[in-house]
Amino acid sequence: MLIDTHTHLDDIRYDADREATIERARQAGVCAFVTIGCDLVTSRSAVTLADRHPDIYASIGVHPHEVKHIGDGWYDELRRLALHEKVVAYGEIGLDYHYNHSAPKEQRERFREQVQLARELRLPVIIHTREAQEDTISILKEEKASEVGGVFHCFSGDTWLAKDALDLGFYLSFSGILTFTNATMLREIAKQTPLDRVLIETDCPYLTPVPHRGKRNEPAFVSHVAKQLADIHADLSLAQIEQATTNNAHRLFSKMRARTA
Repeated sequence: MLIDTHTHLDDIRYDADREATIERARQAGVCAFVTIGCDLVTSRSAVTLADRHPDIYASIGVHPHEVKHIGDGWYDELRRLALHEKVVAYGEIGLDYHYNHSAPKEQRERFREQVQLARELRLPVIIHTREAQEDTISILKEEKASEVGGVFHCFSGDTWLAKDALDLGFYLSFSGILTFTNATMLREIAKQTPLDRVLIETDCPYLTPVPHRGKRNEPAFVSHVAKQLADIHADLSLAQIEQATTNNAHRLFSKMRARTA
């Protein structure tokens, strides 16, 4: 049993075979998926997909790239979407100073607003951070994000960020990056992370793991991330990794646990 905690199943790259992609993942042992909102349109799409499939859950929110587009009524609409019984998290939200598709100052302001909204909605937050570690941690602390908890998705930061995230009570989610040849430091961080604070994801259609590099990523490939974790933890079996990460996902996404208990 595996849970892919971060997918973008509404992406146009699945338009030709979305149902087959989902079924392949089920056959590979994926028992649940979280598909992610990055703006108002994709948040709606995530909820629609979750409504159609018993094993798909949704998050809602506005990615740091997209916060410049937030307009009147967006937060009210996100509040409305959050009422859906299968919305399990708020995100992905955060800061991205690599591309700066939205101005850093606006990113910080909107990040604060969205953490506040997540606390209002009592939803854990899914964090995206790139080249913005200090500001990300500072805002999470100042806005009391630990009250709702959350996850640093597609974790690829350094040991300092891992420690601060764990100290906040957050989870670290590892993706196909863990399988990349040059990810030696990341594998060491994964090895040192307490097993009860680890999640796995694909971030599909992005970040395809070895041995499928060069292909479109899909949820079935989350099994390669689990296998890499098992290889890192030589004293643990793949079955133990699968069970631990599934338990962790249920713990973080309590609305998912309530539906599958």
